[in-house]
Amino acid sequence: MEKIKMPVPIAELDGDEMTHVLWGMIKDTLIKPFVDLNTEYYDLSLPHREETADAVTAQAAEAIKRLKIGVKCATITPNLQRQEEYGLTQLWKSPNATIRAALDGTVFRAPILIDTIHPVVKNWKKPITIARHAYGDVYKSVDMRTTEPGVCTMTFRGESGAEQTVSVQKVDGPAVWQGQHNKESSIRSFARACFQYAIDTKQDLWFSTKDTIAKKYDGRFREIFEEVFAEYKDAFEAAGIEYFYTLIDDAVARVMRSEGGFIWACKNYDGDVMSDMVSTAFGSLAMMTSVL
Repeated sequence: MEKIKMPVPIAELDGDEMTHVLWGMIKDTLIKPFVDLNTEYYDLSLPHREETADAVTAQAAEAIKRLKIGVKCATITPNLQRQEEYGLTQLWKSPNATIRAALDGTVFRAPILIDTIHPVVKNWKKPITIARHAYGDVYKSVDMRTTEPGVCTMTFRGESGAEQTVSVQKVDGPAVWQGQHNKESSIRSFARACFQYAIDTKQDLWFSTKDTIAKKYDGRFREIFEEVFAEYKDAFEAAGIEYFYTLIDDAVARVMRSEGGFIWACKNYDGDVMSDMVSTAFGSLAMMTSVL
């Protein structure tokens, strides 16, 4: 039998431990006998990330940008125990976070349904797809610890020389601090990806933040989604699907009461947490599709 040709290469991102072993078995048994495999190979295992000072992760991200498609295996984000186990010179960052930031993408994760595996939430009949913004927020944050009373301020200095300063907090003793950001261009890209994916899959789109608390930060997310939706409103009506915004705590309550069958768009960290919740309730973290 003539093998299927791959005239255009894809980026192949190998992973850690048993994932590395299983991916090799899958290629040898299920792919190579039938496909003339054409890939650019990148080894993202912890030992190789250590050897290259994590340069290989950036190289893999650039390959995906150049080739337009890549397949990635599961990798380890090291903690102190892994650092000691592998003899790492430092705690290397999450490869997923590095790649997501480089591609400024949106992650769509949906459970794979099997008749013999029933969701823990009994009324869930259809998959719930989590659309996770893949840039900024806590994953691009900076933090510090202080040990004395004092005042923390945050200052933005524009290229024009104009400055804006806000007081974060005055404390009477040791404290911890964190500063995070997002870019309007990335938020717009996130919104467009969500609206287009909803149209392509003919599913309703929900978006949730906490703009009652983070009035400017989360509030801008909500405003941008509303602005971008104006571009897709007619297509949504033609497809018979809906978009709506709600607070994330209300969204959780609605999700638990729903039958599923929709896309739930979340900010970066919210999407991280909620995709784990959805995958576990549907059966397993391993039984999830993940597309960036």
